[in-house]
Amino acid sequence: MRISQSIFAKLIYLAVSLGVTGIAYSQTVDRDDRFPNLVEQRAAKQWITDSAFKADIKFLADDLLEGRGPGTRGDELAQRYIISQFEQIGLQPGSADGSWVQKVPLVGVTTKPPKSITFEHANQDLKLENYEDYIVTSGLPNEVSGFKDADLVFVGYGMQAPEYDWDDFKDVDVRGKVLLVMNNDPADRPDMFAGRTRLYYGRWDYKYAKAAELGAAGVFIIHTAPSAGYPYQVVQTSWTGEQMALGGPPQGRLPMEGWLTEEAASKVVALAGKNLAELRAAAEKRDFRPVPLDTKVSVDLKCQVRQRETGNVLGLLQGTDPELSKEWVVFMAHHDHIGMTAARDDTTDNIYNGAVDNASGMGILLSIARAVMSLPESDRPKRSILFAAVGAEEQGLLGSEFMARNPPVPAGYLATVLNIDGINILGRTEDVVVIGKGKSDMDQIIERLARWQKRVVVGDQFPDRGYYYRSDQFSLAKVGVPGVYLGSGVHVIGKPEGWGKEKMREWTENIYHQTSDEFDPDWDLGGAVEDARLLFYAGLQVANQKKLPAWTKGDEFEAARLQAIGERDSK
Repeated sequence: MRISQSIFAKLIYLAVSLGVTGIAYSQTVDRDDRFPNLVEQRAAKQWITDSAFKADIKFLADDLLEGRGPGTRGDELAQRYIISQFEQIGLQPGSADGSWVQKVPLVGVTTKPPKSITFEHANQDLKLENYEDYIVTSGLPNEVSGFKDADLVFVGYGMQAPEYDWDDFKDVDVRGKVLLVMNNDPADRPDMFAGRTRLYYGRWDYKYAKAAELGAAGVFIIHTAPSAGYPYQVVQTSWTGEQMALGGPPQGRLPMEGWLTEEAASKVVALAGKNLAELRAAAEKRDFRPVPLDTKVSVDLKCQVRQRETGNVLGLLQGTDPELSKEWVVFMAHHDHIGMTAARDDTTDNIYNGAVDNASGMGILLSIARAVMSLPESDRPKRSILFAAVGAEEQGLLGSEFMARNPPVPAGYLATVLNIDGINILGRTEDVVVIGKGKSDMDQIIERLARWQKRVVVGDQFPDRGYYYRSDQFSLAKVGVPGVYLGSGVHVIGKPEGWGKEKMREWTENIYHQTSDEFDPDWDLGGAVEDARLLFYAGLQVANQKKLPAWTKGDEFEAARLQAIGERDSK
């Protein structure tokens, strides 16, 4: 009797569902490796579920963990929880020294800012108030920092981009000066700086690092909600309290790193007899030159400095192929959040629980790990898979930066990174949002799987916010590793057009990096389940395909990849 392939496949699925795992679908039925087989689908259905997410999120975002601030008791509890889960499902320690945790040395700096700062021009002065008008911290691990009577200079976007023939500094010496800098990068010309898509040049960390390279004493970045991608309250919560940096000599840091509200910046510029709108307009052009404001400013910072430590929890599944197993697929999520602030009174919620950001991402990472480890031996991936729960992301991607500088295997052996930072809590969507769409051929895998899920892939829905450079895949991209970072879809099934985007805007303005980012049992995680399963399938495809993923030709990270592969192959 002849049995059709479709009927035979159903019989195999039934056998697998009944626990007859000794029969492997991949060995009995011709398959298309571009799509999940029945064994992989069954693993996803069993292990990647909303109930599994919720259990992990509820624990990691509980008040018991006190916001999981780096180097705190809550941070240690989060790491121990993750280790216990990795051990339970059968992963092996993934650190280079054979342990579960790659220790990440940190230095913590708590800055006591002055209550006010006075700007002096000719015989006039302007006093601005701490917190309401400005936020300042020391970027250096010194007990005393700052400057006296430094000249203030407006430097536009504060960028040097030779590939665009753009230099905001020209030949002006800014050593020892304080720079007033616009956030973001030029967006009016689509032929430059990718139009409205923010590049690394538009990020605050680039602006601080460039100013430090040129010898400046400090920087004030002009905050606006459109240019930052978040309201000023996020600056207030994220840039106060203890700030972390990697241990060792500071790189790209300044004696003072600050923000001014747009209103405060306008007042400072007006004190110098200038108009902020006119200065901004001039800074949109390639021929812009720095504008001295003939204004003096002094800032005296007292700091508490202490050495701290967090950890990247690394769990490894060894690949089955003798050669391909030397290459690793990385699933990554950060386990930390902001921690706690001093309570103002007994009724104040002072714990930044970080439920969405990023207990939720850890929930997905653990669910994917469980699904991978449930696969029968015959369906285990050819390449090795590393599950990396990294620390200190909220302090500037520090855990992943340390891992990129000290990878458990050389960067040329890291096939790809699939990063999870926040999840969709709005429900199932028609779209899959790829942050950084177009940067690598990982797009092809995501698009193929999305079509199989009857969804469509779209690019970043908020390109001006620079999300690609604000999460941990960026650290690995800088050493050449192409990756995937999904944002939440916005076309929510059953909701009117624009509903999803508006909800995301509300979440950013009211919950992002606030104490209100707490677990909510009413979240609809149907879309998160689909996204997580897509990442699971994508990671397995990379783990089994012959070729390594590659950056799109000409991409900003292509050269780093070629260098990493060259170093690998030369050994």
